[in-house]
Amino acid sequence: MEDNGKHTSPSARAAALAALGIVYGDIGTSPLYAFRECFVGEGNVAVNASSILGVLSLIVWALIVVVSIKYLAYILRADNHGEGGILALLTLVLAPLKRKSRLRPILITIGLFGACLLYGDGMITPAISVLSAVEGLVVATPTLEFYVLPIAVVILIILFALQHRGTATIGGLFGPVMLLWFSTLALLALPHIIGTPRVLAALLPTHAISFLFSHGSQSLMVLGGVFLVVTGGEALYADLGHFGRRPIQVTWFFFVLPALIVHYFGQGALLINHPEAIENPFYLLAPSWALVPLILLSTLATVIASQAVITGAFSLTHQAIQLGYLPRLEIQHTSPTHIGQIYVPLVNWILLLSTVGLVLGFRSSGNLANAYGVAVVTTMLITTILGLVVSRLVWKWALPAALGISIAFLVVDAGFLSANILKIPSGGWLPLVVAAVMFFLMATWRRGHENVRRRLAGHRLEFHDFLEDLREHPLPRVPGLAVYLDGNPEGVPHTLLHNIKHNHVLHEQIVMLTIEVHEIPKVPSDERLEVVALEEGFFRAIAHVGFKEEPNIPALLRRAREEGLDYEGTQQTSFFLGRENLVRGRHHTMAWWREALFMFLARNQRPADLYFGLPSGRVVELGQQIPV
Repeated sequence: MEDNGKHTSPSARAAALAALGIVYGDIGTSPLYAFRECFVGEGNVAVNASSILGVLSLIVWALIVVVSIKYLAYILRADNHGEGGILALLTLVLAPLKRKSRLRPILITIGLFGACLLYGDGMITPAISVLSAVEGLVVATPTLEFYVLPIAVVILIILFALQHRGTATIGGLFGPVMLLWFSTLALLALPHIIGTPRVLAALLPTHAISFLFSHGSQSLMVLGGVFLVVTGGEALYADLGHFGRRPIQVTWFFFVLPALIVHYFGQGALLINHPEAIENPFYLLAPSWALVPLILLSTLATVIASQAVITGAFSLTHQAIQLGYLPRLEIQHTSPTHIGQIYVPLVNWILLLSTVGLVLGFRSSGNLANAYGVAVVTTMLITTILGLVVSRLVWKWALPAALGISIAFLVVDAGFLSANILKIPSGGWLPLVVAAVMFFLMATWRRGHENVRRRLAGHRLEFHDFLEDLREHPLPRVPGLAVYLDGNPEGVPHTLLHNIKHNHVLHEQIVMLTIEVHEIPKVPSDERLEVVALEEGFFRAIAHVGFKEEPNIPALLRRAREEGLDYEGTQQTSFFLGRENLVRGRHHTMAWWREALFMFLARNQRPADLYFGLPSGRVVELGQQIPV
């Protein structure tokens, strides 16, 4: 069936269902704790009809302004060749800027810190989501309170332990489960709304405005709780590359947004009639017979929400490695067909330990809510700033238009940021510390790596001079192909010179290969490899990869056959890699402890042969001592 504008094609429906399962897990599980936190937090707002309508109005308009307008209508347009997320946005921003632009390092610092904040979010989201779902057991039977923490910990351990299997085997269930979840949210609420229709008055923004002005400093505390309903907004943009803009937008406007608004109104109607239900309005919304099935469904929904955040942390790490902000880590592909489905063991186990530690340390979703939100709102603020640059430099908007819409979003972001800053003493410091540590690691690695590259570039031999010397002093040539991996596309690789120095021999064909990672997600297949045939059996090859791709050297060399390269497979090829022995030099560009950290990271990164897909039996490593 074709999509003629009047009917939705099966593929479009499938994409919308898949988007429902992956994209909206985080924002879809916020009803478990968000509305409650607006009243039981430090603001201590009275649970009466006036405050309930005010909070509901704030929630509705937060969903409309932040999610519907800012992300769905505005930020989703900022796709980097179809990809989204803050690192994709950062590289999109940097593309039109010159290398020596003063704005460039500022934007890199801002964007990189925003990306680091997502690691804190990746720790807190699984903890607060799963814990809030399991807390329903206390509503069912208060005697089960002792078992809430152990059950939550067991669920999290199982979730992280299964990550190496990938999401392909269970990903097909995500969409139908979340379809049932959002349908259940609306169905639970409808009877309460029908019984108390005056709750619909909260659709008017006047209730939100009146609440803010009448509650003074209390309203700022409440905004911290209101923000919890939009914390999944950044995920909508991060998952752009998986589904495209339209399925995400259609699913939101025609299903997710109505279901969420109806559900929050249902909780509000319940509290108008039963203020004591504030202890857990989500579960108390359900009839007693539905409580146990609802707990099971909630737990499954929170696992799905956690899965999306964990996968996002894996993808973010992969992108950071490719862009040169992290050392090589072990990355396992869990799907033979989808390049984006990866597993990063080190990140997985760090997240597991951190998440379980958060559950045991904070002990309740209410306490965790104090730590949740600070990282996300800061990332949203950074997204707005980068969006301003995109609108001016990429979309070529007029300055008044770009500033006008950005300032409007900044005002909203600043309001939520002010509310979340108040959470810092009671737990909000945690994601900021995590982000600061990650930013420090990335900045140290980037700077140290650039120092090494500068040291190597300062002692390059020009290929013309090398060739002249080779003709004057010929060396024996042995059959076969040798590939010298080099980070500089000019001059002669140091590994080639070291091989001549020690072995006094050359292969018949020699490829000097440089891999360049570009600030786009994927490079078109016809632009992936440049090969230039030089003299005396030498070739200069430059491989171009995007920051979401794997630089697999054997696959790249197969493409070079068209350029006259006699490549017969890895078993007939020798691969020469450089192994840098880093030592402290005389001229320091970093503090000694940062140099020590960089050298530790360099020594413990993943071996280059495994990272580039090379058979270990065909790899020759030649070391040299390099001062940092």
